[in-house]
Order: sequence, then structure tokens, then C-alpha cells
Amino acid sequence: MRVRFAPSPTGFLHVGGARTALFNWLLARRSGGTFVLRIEDTDRARSSEAMTDAILRGLEWLGIDWDEGPLFQSDRVGEHTAAGRRLLACGHAYRDFSTPEELARDRANIAALAGEATRAARRRAESLASGEAEERAEAGEPHAVRFLVPEGSTEWEDAVHGPMRFRNRDIDDLVILRADESPTYNLAAVCDDAHARIDMVLRGDDHLSNTPKQILLARALGFPVPCFGHVPLILGRDGRRLSKRHGATNIAEYRRDVLPEAMFNFLALLGWSPGDDREVMDPGEIVRRFSLGRILRKGSVFDADKLAWLNGRHLSRLDPARLESLVNARLGELQGVEAVQNRLDGNEGLLEMLRTRARSVDALTRSVLPYLPGEIRYEPRAVRKHWKRPTQVRHYLEALRRTLDGCEWQTEPLERALRDLAGELGVGAGRLIHPLRVALTGQAVSPGIFDVLYHLGRDLSLDRIGRALETVSEEEPDPALASQTAAAPGGR
Repeated sequence: MRVRFAPSPTGFLHVGGARTALFNWLLARRSGGTFVLRIEDTDRARSSEAMTDAILRGLEWLGIDWDEGPLFQSDRVGEHTAAGRRLLACGHAYRDFSTPEELARDRANIAALAGEATRAARRRAESLASGEAEERAEAGEPHAVRFLVPEGSTEWEDAVHGPMRFRNRDIDDLVILRADESPTYNLAAVCDDAHARIDMVLRGDDHLSNTPKQILLARALGFPVPCFGHVPLILGRDGRRLSKRHGATNIAEYRRDVLPEAMFNFLALLGWSPGDDREVMDPGEIVRRFSLGRILRKGSVFDADKLAWLNGRHLSRLDPARLESLVNARLGELQGVEAVQNRLDGNEGLLEMLRTRARSVDALTRSVLPYLPGEIRYEPRAVRKHWKRPTQVRHYLEALRRTLDGCEWQTEPLERALRDLAGELGVGAGRLIHPLRVALTGQAVSPGIFDVLYHLGRDLSLDRIGRALETVSEEEPDPALASQTAAAPGGR
């Protein structure tokens, strides 16, 4: 297949556009075909080079490459205009000298008729005397050129929805050339698709009304008519078309927290089914499974929670070296100059321990911070729950510091030492573990405490316990305790 993605550089690459690009790319890769990238930049007032760059970067981030392009629609304006003139010369179009006031009345009438075609411009053109339109055009009077929609109906076999049929009488004669002879969208798109030999146009349902117009234009120009398929729109949780009110729709806004392969996976499942219950897939598997026949006919809901879940699953499968690189880069953002001394330096074990709980690189990086030299902050809830009896907590922490100081620093010896201590004190191991966890991480929840001790190391662990002993009050904890921090070596 020869397919295309044709964004307009009047805005960023949004979720719907990215999904359209992905589906076309998957078709090309699955069929051994060609993916053409065309930038529809004829709207000079709203198009910008910055938006074009943003679209290209968004596609590259997703792993969507193109075989031809980017082609710029503005480079072929002369060919589009010539095609419009050819339609006029062949009787498939007519000159429209309607005034702004007449066009405003036409729009009002169309609105009153719930969008039905009025053909008012055609009637005005037909009322002109023979040769009058040509004389007025030669005299330089401004006018548009409209396509003469024929009688009958326009039908096609939609690759997603099946047989489609539009009554031509419901389609108003569309402007194909403006008064300055610049081409409109439908004419330019038809010409460019023919020039690029596109044989499958797969796009969103919002283009459904353009398809009969483009089929009619292609036939009138003698161009091959491509196959068409229309994918249902992406919806918000309220069932309405996805928009900014539902949250971020710009792909670039997800690049900080979402892995590209996770977004690739997520977008593929927005309107397509692999045929079973499998959801976590890498790009290669999606290419092998993708087919037009499994594109869904109903709208799919953009579920941010599912995206976060998928991101976590892909994070858990990520190559350790790449994961470490991503975390180190994020550490640089969070810590600035401190990040140089706090890099992970190949500590894959720590990341392996923490990655199963994280749903984003940012969350994973923040979970790494307590294991690095520097300050930790005691969570208020953790303090209230596990340090609520200061005298007892100090007793436990002092005993733990003495016991652990002489222990071999491996998880099994550490666990034996703690459990033996709990037996000596006549308490359950949890009575020691919970206050120790707060002392070491500042948090009420963490991975297994013996893994935490191991990855913190002897010096940092004992220092954290010492700082906790300085922090825990002999009295009932003050609310201000929540804002206190404990400094470890290198962070005081």
C-alpha cells in the first residue's frame, strides 16, 4: 500500500493525529508498502515552521519514520490551480461572482436548513447571460471557482465502516479556487494524493463528509480514486470528542513521563483490536498483528489511567542500560549540579528493585532519591503512624543501630539480625521494621526493608538511623516535625 499522513502545521501533533499517523504507518509496514509524509501548509496565515518541526519531532519520538517526504503542499500550488482551471474549462466548474452579503445569506440559510445544500451560488451563476461570466472575469472582477456537483449519489466501500453512500443533492457546490486563485483543501488534497500515487486514505471520521467531494473531484480530473477508510474519533471519558477539557492532547506533553513505546502501544489500541485480550505489545508485534479488518467501528475512550498502567508495564521491560540513562537524565533535572555526584553509576539492582512499583520515569527517579546521599523528608503520615511513641521508637532505633553496625551487609544476614533482635526485645519484627523504614526513607511504604538496607549501604543506613534519633522527640510529635529533614553524608 501507498499511504500518507498529511498534517497541517497550524498546531502541535495531537493525540488524534498521532493515532492516524500510526495506523497508516502500520499499514505500510505490514504490507511492505510506502508511508508518505505530506505537510499541508497552504494556510500561510496559520502555518509555521515551528509547528512543522514539532510534528516531525513527535513522529520521530514515537518511532514513526517516513519513506517519502516530508512533501510540502505549498510547493505544488501551481499544479492545484491548473487543475481547478482544467475543471472550469471542461464544464465541471463555474465562476461564482457572489458578493460577501450574498454568501452571508447563503450561510444563514444553510444553518437554518440544518446544513442542507441550497445551491444558491449555482442559481446565481445560471442566471447570468451567455458569455457574461467570461467577460466579467476578463475584466478582472474578483470571483471564486466552484465545482459543479453532479446529480446522483457517491458511493464507496469504506475500509472500516463498509458500504457508504451520500446523495449528491446534499452536497453544496464547493469552492475549489478562491478569488486569488489559491486552491482550497479538497482540490489540493486530491491533486497531491494522485501525484503521490496514494491508493489508501485512512483518516478520522471527521473527514467523512470530505470523501464524496474528493471522489467526485478525482473522477472529474481523471485521477484514480483511492480506497478510503475512516477511523472513529477518540473520545474523552464523558463520551465527547477528545479535547483540551479532558487533559493534555498534545503528544509533546507526554514525552516527559511516558515512554515512546508505551504511547505507541496505547495509541494502537485506541480503535484497533489485536484479536485477543493481549494489551502489552512492542512495536514489532503490533506491526505483525495489525490489519484493517480489526479497526473498530466505534469511538475509543482516551483513558489516562490505562496509559499510565501501560507505561509502567513497558518501564518494567526496559533495557537496564537505557533505564539507567533515563533516570540519570531526570536526576540532572531534579538535582542540578548535585546529580553529578549522585548518578546511579551502574546500580542496576536498585533500579530493578524500584521499577516494578513505578509507572513513569519521573516517579521512578523520585523513588531513587532516598537511596542517594542527600536530604530526605519525613512524610507526615509516616511519622504520625510509626513514630507516635517517641520513647519506644528511640529505644528500638538505638538497638537497631548497635545490632546492624556489626552485621555483614547482605540481605540475609541483615534479616537474621533484625529478627533475632525482635526476639530478644519480645516484639514482632514489624515493630522494628516500620519505624526503621521511616528512618531510612522518610516514607511509610517502600520495597522490602532488607533490600532497602542493602542498597543504602552500611554508612548511609547507620547515618540515617542516627539522624532519626536526633529528630524523634521525647514528647509526642509536634506537627512541625513533618517539615524537618534529615541530612545524610554529602547532604548536610
